[in-house]
Order: sequence, then C-alpha cells, then structure tokens
Amino acid sequence: MPYEVFLALRYLRSRRKRRLARATSVAAIGGIAMGVAALIVAFALSNGFRDEMRAKILQGTAHLSVVRADGRPVENYSELAIRIRQVRGVVSASATTYDGALARGTKGSGYAVIRGIEPETAQTGWLREGSYGPLFEVSANAVPNAVVGADLAARIGLATGDVFQVQPANDSSVRRLRVAGVFRSGLFEYDSTWIYVGIETATQFAGNNHAASVMSVQVLDVDNVKQVSADVSKSLGPTYTIIDWQQANQPLFAALALERRMGLFIIGLIIAIATLNITTMLILVVVERRRDIAILNALGATRTGVMLLFIIEGVVVGAIGAAAGVVIGFIACAIGNHYKLVSLPPDVYSISNVPLIARPSEMLIAALVAFVLSVLATIYPARAASRMRPVEALRDS
Repeated sequence: MPYEVFLALRYLRSRRKRRLARATSVAAIGGIAMGVAALIVAFALSNGFRDEMRAKILQGTAHLSVVRADGRPVENYSELAIRIRQVRGVVSASATTYDGALARGTKGSGYAVIRGIEPETAQTGWLREGSYGPLFEVSANAVPNAVVGADLAARIGLATGDVFQVQPANDSSVRRLRVAGVFRSGLFEYDSTWIYVGIETATQFAGNNHAASVMSVQVLDVDNVKQVSADVSKSLGPTYTIIDWQQANQPLFAALALERRMGLFIIGLIIAIATLNITTMLILVVVERRRDIAILNALGATRTGVMLLFIIEGVVVGAIGAAAGVVIGFIACAIGNHYKLVSLPPDVYSISNVPLIARPSEMLIAALVAFVLSVLATIYPARAASRMRPVEALRDS
C-alpha cells in the first residue's frame, strides 16, 4: 500500500485525542450526505410531478388533435378516421367535441365542458360509478345520458340516476341529461368540469348534426408524436391542421423544466457550501500535523506525495458523504411514497399526490457532483501542506 493512502486512512481513524478535527470530519460527511440526499429528493420530486401530470394529461386528451384549417366542423369524420388510422404509428382515431356549458344540480350550478365521444374513446378505467354504455344507446325517455366528473358532481349535487340541466354556451335553450356514471381521473381540471356524452348528443347540443369539431388521435409512441404528426399532415393535406400534445401543453412543461433547473441549481449550491467543510477540516488537519509533515519531508517525501496524502483524505470523506447521501435519499423517497407525504391542493396543482421517482442515473449524477466538488475542495489545503518547509514546521511545533 502506498504510504500516502496508509497515512491518509490512519489520520482519519486516529482522532480520539483530537476532538475538534473529528467533529469537523463528521460535519463534512453529514453536510455532503444531506446535500446529496436533498438533490436526489429534488430530482425525484421533479420527475414525479412531471410524469404524473403527463400521464394524467395523456390519458384524458388526444395525442394528436386534427381540426379543419378553416375552423368549420368535420362532417365526414367516419371517413376521415379511416384515413388517419392507415398512417403508421396511429393506434386509433375518433371524433370528439368540446363545448362549454352551465350545469345545474340540486346544490347549485357550475361551469362544465361537455365532451362528445365515441365508444372507443371512453376511459373505463376512470369510472367510479355507473357505466359508459348508456351514452351510446337511444334513451327511451328521450333524456340523453352522461358521465360526470366526481368533483363537479359533488359540487352541484349529482349522483348516478339523477337528471340535471345544462345550458350550452352557444345556445339559450336548456337541455336535460341523466347521470349514467361518475368518473375520477385524478386531474382536477377534468374531474371538476368535464361531462362525457355521446358524440351524437354533443353535436345536437351544438347545433351541428353529425359533425365533430376535433378528431382525437392516439399514437403508439407518445415520444415520437412529431414524426406521426408529420405523416398525418402529409396524408391529409393542407385542409387540416394537426396539433400534438407537446404543442398543446408547451407552456406547462416549459414552466416545469424551468422550475426543475432552478431547484437543482440552488441545491447544487448547498452541496458546494457543504464541501467547504472538507477544506476547513483539512486546514485544521494540516495545522495539527505540521510536525508529521516536516518529518515526512525530512525523510524524503516529495511535495506531490504530501499533497496526495491530504487529497486522499478529503476524497475519502467526500466519498463516504456521497454514498451516505445516496442511501438517505433513496430511503427518503421510499418513505415519502409509502406514506404519500407529498400532498398538494388539487384545485391549484391539478393533482392531489406526487410520487417520488428516483432514477439510478440521477442518483449517480448527484453522488458524482458531490464527489467532484469534494476533490476540488481539497486542493488548497493539500497545496499548502506540500509547500510547508520542514525547518519552520519543526520549530513552530
């Protein structure tokens, strides 16, 4: 074993009589560990919020929205759906409509979005009560059926089987709907406003019989949506405009990316400050070990060897702190997910709970950042030790 490694490890272990140096070492390890753990939790929180928002949005909305360039309704939506499904990468294509309305229940009224859908678009996994089936059946009592968001139903006082009134934004007449089911998506914007009805019912409410406002397209790979969008546009020509989910939600994800960068930058500064404890520790060790350094120089140790000795000592402290931080960060994420500690007001953030998603690559990045900063923090005190003159050090000691 090289003497530099041997002495560095020995200095770390033999500090029973030097309590101040031992305390600074523990503080350095603890500071780095807490910084790394905080960075991992910040990564995990950012990942969880972004992925949760993305999953909720993609479940309820189209990956591609196809509309007429002139703004007119799509009358031949069945034929158009067949043409879109022939494009490579497209899973499904169906007609849909979005129309604002005022919904009235037993407890009051509230703003709603009436969304007309076809059977293949129904989100059966969101249902809490009832069924989507009645939406596409002819009602015997001439009252169309609807599936209502859970928060909207609770706010205006609706339950399965109730009949309530809606007034479309573009029509002064009042229509009636029967609650065939209640859904909860987990995204507050949907749960508090959306009302699902059959596409035929929605077009009748809007005054456009057998016409849809949008074609909703689902793709096989949501990350490759740009290429599929280009292929669909090429197939349909300039008559139609295609908007993908990234364009529709660009402001939201841009804000999340900015928040992520700023948060990680601030926590990176915290880690940098924590690594300064290593500089303080090594300066204290150099002062305490002046006599040992002088003896090493007198025995023929090179400046590089002395410098390397203290760099190794700082690197070991940084590595222990980084490893401890990874363990603490992983445990913190596991506890947070188990007890759902990160809860948010859904009316502000759209989701009520954020999972902590810690990825191995990001945990490695956090540890490497701390390790590199720890190495840089050792340079000044190590150079100071290597430049110490033996005669002056022995005289002062």
